[in-house]
Formats: sequence, C-alpha cells, structure tokens
Amino acid sequence: MEKLNIGIILGSTRQGRVSTQVGKWVKKIAQQHEDANYEILDIADYNLPFFGTGTGKEQKVIAWKTKLSSMDGFVFIVQEYNHSITGALKNALDSAYEEWNNKAAGIVSYGSTGGARAAEHLRGILGELSVAAVRAHPTLSIFTDFTKSKVFQPADFHIDYVAEMLDQILSWSRALKTVRKS
Repeated sequence: MEKLNIGIILGSTRQGRVSTQVGKWVKKIAQQHEDANYEILDIADYNLPFFGTGTGKEQKVIAWKTKLSSMDGFVFIVQEYNHSITGALKNALDSAYEEWNNKAAGIVSYGSTGGARAAEHLRGILGELSVAAVRAHPTLSIFTDFTKSKVFQPADFHIDYVAEMLDQILSWSRALKTVRKS
C-alpha cells in the first residue's frame, strides 16, 4: 500500500508561540503509524501575503499550494485567540482552494477552554474547502498541559486520543485519495 503524506500545520506565527512544541509532540506520536509520512508545515516559513492583496501567483503562494497538493491529509495545531483561529491560519487557508479539496483533517487545539471555540470555527472553514474533519479532537488546556503557558507538558491520556484521531485521518485520507483520482 502506498504511504500517505500527512501535513501537520502549525497554526500560529506569533513570536513565542508554543505550537511548535505541540506539533513536534503530535509528529512523534504519528510516526508510530508506519503507513504514512508526516511533515510539519509551518505557515511562518511561507510568509504568505495577505489574501487578496496580490495576484495569487506570488512565489510564496505557489510554494504553499504546491506543498498542500503533495499532502493527502492534515493535522491542524490550533490555538484559540479571541475565541477563534489566528489570522495567519485563516490567511493560509484562504490562500489555496483546490489544493485542500477532498482531503481529511484532524484538529489538535489548545487554549483556556482547550481551544474548542477555535476548533469549531476551523471545522466550518474546512467544510467550505471540502476538507473532511474527523470526529476525534484532542483538546489541550493552557492551564494543565502547559507550564506558565510556555512549556508544553501534556497529560499522558492525550496520547491515546491523538492516536485515535490519526487513525481516523488515515482512514479518511485513503478513501478520499481514491475520490481525487477519479
């Protein structure tokens, strides 16, 4: 069976962000699933122009779309800012369209309420992009899974839920890959 490519998207570009720590933790768990390749996609590396301010043919936008096209599914690392996703993540989502279509995604969120409100906003956006968001949704508390909101120290029980989410992403990604091929 051909290996799937799953991108772990860091949803923040903020200085001092902890999404990098969360993304590396998810990738470490994910690498136990040997039927997929996992890659961290840091939207900060792409420095995308604000959607609608250019032609959409800028090299940074093309590089982002090319990377998304090479992926079969995604894990979004989503932090809650003002009850929603970050502006940088929304811009990254809006900077592509067809490259998202008919793929699966999971969400790992964090914040004062586990990032639940941001995750729900993201689910609506993903639906419009024809991305199937899986049910399993690990939520991390800024109060109990982080020290002083800076150092990520997740409770052990989260590992099983991340693994369940990954199983769902892989299943849906395989199915949707056949849809994209037809």
